[in-house]
Amino acid sequence: MNFLSRMPSWIGRHLAAIRVVVVLTVLVGLVYPLGMTAIAQVPGLRNQAHGSELAAGGSKLIGQSFLDKEGAPIPSYFQPRPSNAGTGYDASASAAGNLGPESTVDVLPVKGQPDSGKQSLLTQVCARSKAVGELEHVDGSRPYCTSDGVGAVLGVFRDGGTTGRATRVVSLDQACPARPFLASYEGVTVECARPGADYSKAVVTPVRGDAPAHPKVPADAVTASAGGLDPHISPAYATLQTPRVARERGMSEAAVRRLVGEYTSGRGLGVLGELAVNVVQLNAALDRMHPVKVA
Repeated sequence: MNFLSRMPSWIGRHLAAIRVVVVLTVLVGLVYPLGMTAIAQVPGLRNQAHGSELAAGGSKLIGQSFLDKEGAPIPSYFQPRPSNAGTGYDASASAAGNLGPESTVDVLPVKGQPDSGKQSLLTQVCARSKAVGELEHVDGSRPYCTSDGVGAVLGVFRDGGTTGRATRVVSLDQACPARPFLASYEGVTVECARPGADYSKAVVTPVRGDAPAHPKVPADAVTASAGGLDPHISPAYATLQTPRVARERGMSEAAVRRLVGEYTSGRGLGVLGELAVNVVQLNAALDRMHPVKVA
């Protein structure tokens, strides 16, 4: 009779468990990771395995901000769409703004407490559209936006609660001493909004205004993607930026358009999604092929 046959059964069970742990550790902890790493180096997979790195830095799959030290857009670069991921395109904080179409009323900051305010989705869109319009020298106006880049939203107090004659009207997103975008509404003088005041009993009334139905500034220039990391913009937004980039880099617009075309991807399977321009790759190509001329 050998040693194993004389061994108590509980020791045998423990030895079997230890053997299983050792075998699984080798397979799952060494063989599998090393095998996957080796497979990832196969031509055609290596780029994705390394995060689709760019020679200039970053990844072509994750957007980047092209801003100066003051946070202003650098004119010689195509600008990406906005991002709600952290401070912008933070892969560790990928997230959406979680604001919907009914987000139209701002929480106005109290004097001396700038962080106490919160912009509505409407005001974010209005402010971005105004800024893009100024950068590209086009009309940045949009429906339901004021000329100063906030939501054109009135709080209408009525003598019947939600119905009846208007007794008081406040421009909810224009903090005093701003001049309201309308002088009067239904015969009542419009007031600016006072931070901290309670306007909860007012009927929220967005005003469309006379902005064109199809704004010059595309939708993707004023709204963030769901994950906040999208490196793409629409061809329409790229077209809007082309004259500025060409001027800043001393290129012809035709040359910039050709480069934009090189980094425009088609629809998935020919029918899914829309055409998209990869801003990260496009800007890297511009720096590589047509660097900014320093005076």
